[in-house]
Amino acid sequence: MIKNKIDVISLGCSKNLVDSEHLLRQFQAAGYRIAHNPRRITAETVVVNTCGFIRDAQEESINTILQLAKAKRQGRINRLYVMGCLAERFMADLIDELPEVDKFYGKFNWNNLLDDLGKAYRPDLASQRVLTTPSHYAYLKISEGCNRFCAFCAIPLITGRHHSVPIDNLLDEVRHLVHKGVKEFNVIAQDLSSYGMDLTGRMMLPELVQSMAAIDGVEWIRLHYAYPTQFPYDLLPVMASHDNVCNYMDVALQHISNPVLSAMRRHITREQTLELIDRLRNEVPNIHLRTTLMVGFPGEGEREFDELMQFVRDARFERMGAFAYSEEEGTYAAQHYDDIIPEDVKQERLNALMDLQEQISQEIQQGKVGKTLRVMVDREDEDFYVGRTEWDSPEVDPEVLIDKSAPLPIGEFCQVRITQALPFELIGKAVNR
Repeated sequence: MIKNKIDVISLGCSKNLVDSEHLLRQFQAAGYRIAHNPRRITAETVVVNTCGFIRDAQEESINTILQLAKAKRQGRINRLYVMGCLAERFMADLIDELPEVDKFYGKFNWNNLLDDLGKAYRPDLASQRVLTTPSHYAYLKISEGCNRFCAFCAIPLITGRHHSVPIDNLLDEVRHLVHKGVKEFNVIAQDLSSYGMDLTGRMMLPELVQSMAAIDGVEWIRLHYAYPTQFPYDLLPVMASHDNVCNYMDVALQHISNPVLSAMRRHITREQTLELIDRLRNEVPNIHLRTTLMVGFPGEGEREFDELMQFVRDARFERMGAFAYSEEEGTYAAQHYDDIIPEDVKQERLNALMDLQEQISQEIQQGKVGKTLRVMVDREDEDFYVGRTEWDSPEVDPEVLIDKSAPLPIGEFCQVRITQALPFELIGKAVNR
């Protein structure tokens, strides 16, 4: 156990990771030695930033806390603090059930942890972070919360109403990260589409992206988690006119059947969804679309599921994830619908959907064989360098395996000729460096 050291364990999504990075910077400024997600806990103080979005994430968070509570009882750590989404959502229950935890903090009051440690929060460092990602890319969280209130989603119960980070603060953060060597910015939020509405009454995402693209040193901007309803179409000419804005859009559609979309309270129709996809593809040439779909929502019969399958065949998403509906306490769906679709039926539908997507992905990937693509080199493995194209977000999208016949610098771009395609990987050789 190392005194004056704090280990921060960040669970869940990249939005949580950004919070952890800001906290690490505050700890660093306060004079602590810091570590993030170490394989072996060595610090006297451990902070767990939890996820509470879906059941599996909740279980991972609880199991992590239980393991650390055991370590505390055994004297391997001195203090244990818990923050984040799970604590925000289930604070009272956690306090009763986990007395080993010294104190719980929610999603937004983690600054108080510094006070409880006898340190002062430094507002002058609010735009600074200790990166836990490779030094060439970072996540940029532009807002928190959500006003959409989809029937299945617990996010508004955890994070509250949507509130945007002021654009000047974000641009300061981008400049600071560029100065540290970051080239790639993955812009994230629960709802990108609503960025700025709470600040000015208008959608400011196009303005933000335009301003980011003008900053020297910003090589890639990639956009995640746009909401399809009231999509900011003014963004599309900005994407099309800037080479450093990736031809990539992550927009979670969830379903295509009008009855299911209505029951989900998505406030969009099949027809409007198809119009959105057409405009994205027509106005941003060579765009790759990533989406997330849900199977097994109450009211999804065989007809609705067949409609979803046909939609995926027709839309041919370059990137797609899917999950089976699980009832979340406190949501509209949990209060108003019966979760009667058997789990084995949900799993069969999920498997069928993902099998279909694998076929589509293989065909799309095969179309890149023989092409030379700009690739960011992320790391060196035993047999390959591993990189990504502009169409590949870290951790969730395909990677490019690059032949090691010549050395390549990590964190730099290179041109790669694609020689082979797998459903979720490309294989190639660096050329003309």
